[in-house]
Amino acid sequence: MVANRLVRLIESHSEELADGLIKKQLTSERTAAYRNIPAPELKAAVLEVYTNLGDWLMTKTESDIEVRYRELGARRLSQGVPLSQFMSSMLLTKEHLWAFLRRESVSDGALQLYGELEFLQTLTNFYDRAIYYAALGYEAKAKAARVA
Repeated sequence: MVANRLVRLIESHSEELADGLIKKQLTSERTAAYRNIPAPELKAAVLEVYTNLGDWLMTKTESDIEVRYRELGARRLSQGVPLSQFMSSMLLTKEHLWAFLRRESVSDGALQLYGELEFLQTLTNFYDRAIYYAALGYEAKAKAARVA
């Protein structure tokens, strides 16, 4: 299955992907607040997804994604990361992964290309849900802070 091949490709290059993404996060003006987050924490968060991408895309439920990314959204807010920069980081993460797949994956035919497109749609849906739930985490944390 094409999706399994692409997942294995990503998971086997997770360290390289994580290092490249962190470099982008720390140098982009759109994610400047990430410079205040310890590098090991950033790497652990990225590696969690990249090394377990198959689980995140194929077996994790909507509830699993909600719990993880609400927590991450609340954590980033408490670290002083504006929501716009968090969202920029998530988009950068997705773009970084897509660029890697474009470089590394060559289709052998129409059926394989269709499978790759289906996988990319699944990947896009995952990141879209992650961004949404992280925004909810930001909102809940901000509301709790206003009440307190």
